[in-house]
Amino acid sequence: MRRLLDVVVLISGRGSNLQSIIDQTRTGALPIQIRAVVSNRADAYGLVRAQAAGVPTRVLDHRQFPSRGQFDQALMALIDEYSPQLVVLAGFMRILGRDFVEHYAGRLMNIHPSLLPAFPGLHTHERALESGVAQHGASVHFVTPDLDGGPIIVQAEVPVLAGDTPDRLAERVLKEEHRIFPLAIRWFAEGRLQVRAGQVLLDGEVRAEQGLVARPVVATPTSTPGAAQQRE
Repeated sequence: MRRLLDVVVLISGRGSNLQSIIDQTRTGALPIQIRAVVSNRADAYGLVRAQAAGVPTRVLDHRQFPSRGQFDQALMALIDEYSPQLVVLAGFMRILGRDFVEHYAGRLMNIHPSLLPAFPGLHTHERALESGVAQHGASVHFVTPDLDGGPIIVQAEVPVLAGDTPDRLAERVLKEEHRIFPLAIRWFAEGRLQVRAGQVLLDGEVRAEQGLVARPVVATPTSTPGAAQQRE
C-alpha cells in the first residue's frame, strides 16, 4: 500500500477548487491525505465543504494580527502542527511574505486564473477581455516570492468567445482549474516533478501533458514580498 502525501490546504472563500481535490481524494485518484483546511475567514464556505468530508478545519483571522509578518508567523506555526509535505493555496486571498514562501520552498503550490506569465495578480478575466486575447486559461505553479512568477507546473487554455463577460469566461476557466489542480498535486505526490533552471519537468522533461503555452518566468529576488492571489 502506497503512503499518502500529507497536505494542508489554505482557503479564503467558497472552496470549489478544494472540493475538486476532496472529490479526487475520495475516489483514490489523488494519493494524498488532507490533514487540515485552514482559512483566514471564519465564514468561508470551503470550511463547510471540508467538515462535510471529515477534514479538520482551522481558522486564523488575519485581522487579529497587527502586521502581515506576525500573521505569516502564526500561520506557519499552525500549518507546521500537521507536518505537511505539500501546502496548497486553493483560493487563499492573502499575499504571503518572503519568509513564509521560503519556509515552504518547493512544496507550496497555487492555482492562478490566467495563462501565466500573462495577467498576474487580480481581475484576470476582466483584463483578458480588455486586452483582446483569443485564449485565456489557468496555471498551476510553485509559489516563489515573486507574485505569480513561480515555475509553472501545468496550464489549460480556454477560448475567449464573442460576447464573453468576465463571469462567463471565469466559469469556463474554473472547469479547467478543477481538472488541472488535482492533476498537478497528483504528479507532486507521485514524485514526478522537479524544477531545473526555473522550469518544471514532468518525468524529467517538458511534456505535452503540462499544456505549457509559454516558458515559465524565472523568479528573481525582489524587495517586495508576495505570493499568489487568485479566485477559487
